[in-house]
Amino acid sequence: MPETYDLIVIGAGAVGENVADYAHKEGLGVVIVENELVGGECSYWACMPSKALLRPATALRGARHVSGAKQAVTGRIDPAAVLARRDATVANYDDEGQVAWLQSAGIDLVRGTARLDGPKRVVVTALDGTEVVLEAGAAVAVATGSSALIPPIEGLEEAKPWTSREATSATEVPGRLIVLGGGVVGAEMATAYTSLGSHVTLVVRRGLLGGMEPFAGELVAASMREAGTDLRLNASITKVVREHGVVTATLDDGSTIEADEILVATGRTPNTQGLGLASVRLEDGDWLPVDDTLLVDAATNAEDPWLYAVGDVNHRALLTHQGKYQARAAGRVIAARFKDESPDTGPWTRFTATADHATVPQVTFTDPEVASVGLTEAAARTAGTAVRVAEYDISRVAGASVYDDAYVGRAKLVIDDERDVPIGATFAGYDVGEMLHSATIAIAGEIPLQRLWHAVPSYPTLSEIWLRLLETDGRA
Repeated sequence: MPETYDLIVIGAGAVGENVADYAHKEGLGVVIVENELVGGECSYWACMPSKALLRPATALRGARHVSGAKQAVTGRIDPAAVLARRDATVANYDDEGQVAWLQSAGIDLVRGTARLDGPKRVVVTALDGTEVVLEAGAAVAVATGSSALIPPIEGLEEAKPWTSREATSATEVPGRLIVLGGGVVGAEMATAYTSLGSHVTLVVRRGLLGGMEPFAGELVAASMREAGTDLRLNASITKVVREHGVVTATLDDGSTIEADEILVATGRTPNTQGLGLASVRLEDGDWLPVDDTLLVDAATNAEDPWLYAVGDVNHRALLTHQGKYQARAAGRVIAARFKDESPDTGPWTRFTATADHATVPQVTFTDPEVASVGLTEAAARTAGTAVRVAEYDISRVAGASVYDDAYVGRAKLVIDDERDVPIGATFAGYDVGEMLHSATIAIAGEIPLQRLWHAVPSYPTLSEIWLRLLETDGRA
């Protein structure tokens, strides 16, 4: 006989955990299905281990640029110690603590691979081949995330490339590493492995950190070159061969690069293969588009809305914090619909997810950091918005003086000229990540610049950049 729950959540990463938790807090009986480690990608192979790899170099750079501290720094980074710290950060790839949290929250766990078997029905295959059938009274939420995309380059797949998973969980530092892709993952991992002693060659089809304000990629590229990264911009790999432990990549200009490993960071693909989507008139392997209540495809849910997709798998904003935001909304909306409290007419409207349309914050933990939220100037103009911009050199802010003369950074504010509200902000510089939430609040809250003028930044901090941007704009 099937086991029945109000809500079945497929995927026990940070997103799935939050869907389950918020629905359970609203009184629903919830089970979560996971075929790997409870805690998911962010906990073990993405956000947390990558930051653990990056943090030692950031701390060392900070000390070396402050007189009085730099005299005390005499050694180099210890790669073995960094990897050991990474292992501690991911709890040595043991999810016992995460499972204990599920138990304390009153959420059941079924381990195995899930597939849909028609509306509100999920079949879970355990490692030993046995099957458990689950049925949902209210809904099924898919929170299976995404995986690295391997582009169709001759010989690449056969060369067994690293993806972000192998890069963040490596037990040894390769002497030579090729990184393919200049987005966030590629830039961060190139930064990390250069600091750990690898000779890193970063191959980027166009410019670094494309899609962000151009100055961000330019500052990071200059810093990478100074650190020793071999940066190949406007270049592509056409062929990869691995022989006798050596990877040889051929570029589009005919030149070759040899390395011990090659890391592919060129995009993501949804984890929906084998999910049984055909049983509900959808395609396995596809992204799952949703509305602002995280409900999948209206045709599938026409009279009985039951299938939700949350996090990376819906392709709205592939970031853990955005997925968790969606999850909080989804958990409450699922409960509201189940209790016949319509999110379309009742108080639940505040729980729908809208902040992932044009107010997505992101920090890239390179050296220097890049923190951005909202629209770039180019994206805003492409959307037809009349904008004006204000830019300022962060090194000229009084708070930068505590970094001695080493501070390098820039800030840009994109302003909707008709409404006089900020719609985008980018900061590139040391420790700018902690400044980003102020920009997120200003943009999400649509705060007019006339009001922002009265938000006085403390002195001497980097946040004084807000005052300088307003002065540069000259309208407030």
